Amino acid sequence: MPSPIKHIEFWVSNLENSLKFYEGLFAILGWEEFEEKGFVNGETKIYFMEQPVSFNQNIGPRHICFLAESREVVEQMADFLKANNSVIIRGPIDSNYKDRSSYTVDFKDPDGYILEVATKSEVSFDK
Repeated sequence: MPSPIKHIEFWVSNLENSLKFYEGLFAILGWEEFEEKGFVNGETKIYFMEQPVSFNQNIGPRHICFLAESREVVEQMADFLKANNSVIIRGPIDSNYKDRSSYTVDFKDPDGYILEVATKSEVSFDK
């Protein structure tokens, strides 16, 4: 059995702004708040910590993708993002990568982290 991710720690510039944003995002995705600064999906935990760091350098992973159970969840996320004046990079759109397709929206959180919410990939016969 592959080893799952235990937790992810986000350093953010403004904890209050980030928690407000992620509370809405995780409510749509079905994650639960398990402590003041953390959320869980039953297995993986994500923590947020305010840190005096510079966000001018973008090193590390390009983005984190959360699995949506349906296209409707992706649409709800897009509505949430628009209502909160979030930067939407693309979507919601049907996305094809190699021989797989999914319905996705890519966006930035309040500190500019790139996130994605996408349906499970399916084999696509359109080439």
